[in-house]
Amino acid sequence: MTNLRVETAKSWGDLQELLFRGAWNEQLGRFRSPDAYRGLSDASYSLDTTLSRLGGPFQQLERHLLRNFIKYAHRDMIERDSFWHWLSMAQHHGLPTRLLDWTHSPLVAMHFATANTEKFDRDGVIWSINYEQCHTLLPEQMKQSLDSEGANTFTCELLMQAVPSLEQLDRMSNDPFLLFFEPPSMDDRIVNQFALFSVVSNASIGLNSWIEGHGSLCRKIVIPASLKWEVRDKLDQCNVTERVLFPGLDGLTRWLYRHYSPKQRN
Repeated sequence: MTNLRVETAKSWGDLQELLFRGAWNEQLGRFRSPDAYRGLSDASYSLDTTLSRLGGPFQQLERHLLRNFIKYAHRDMIERDSFWHWLSMAQHHGLPTRLLDWTHSPLVAMHFATANTEKFDRDGVIWSINYEQCHTLLPEQMKQSLDSEGANTFTCELLMQAVPSLEQLDRMSNDPFLLFFEPPSMDDRIVNQFALFSVVSNASIGLNSWIEGHGSLCRKIVIPASLKWEVRDKLDQCNVTERVLFPGLDGLTRWLYRHYSPKQRN
């Protein structure tokens, strides 16, 4: 991938340094990272959406999936909810969409890179994308929508004003573009994971292809398999666990299962 920076963490401290690099905002005089993070348990995994993993003519299936989701999920939503609210809800509950889950939190990304102990024999990875720089490449109409609000990421409401449908998003530019937006605070899981979603304007292109031409805005930070146990144990002590990120009994049991699993089982 052109200009993509691939960096390998040498220690817990080095991992922190890599993840928080560039967080200092001179204008604000504060540490405010412009990056979105996505943690994966296996460094060989690509950034495929659940929609593209369906295979076949998935671009044509997208509108059918969403139409039927809205039809059958109607009692759980309200009439005035925007299209982007519906799409966020669908993604959150597992419907195949063109969205990808990201987080503002490097520690949350570290959790997802180290939560699956069955993958501890493989390197993990955290992808990082500068979403502020991505948004400078948006069509003018969308940039103006952000600028008018003084915002650096979209909300569902802002997106609805600029792009009321996926069909319009597809038609906005011949050059595929990437945008990030923060989903509504639908439940504690969204809030605790400090979540945001990415969407590429062309579902058939996908994020992997977009990165091919914009590698300078991205980083791939590898967590060696030999470092995973240390990272996992220190995250647990920092209370970055399934019990917090997935509130409820399911998250509690997932945390307890992993926490009490003996190291030698891998």
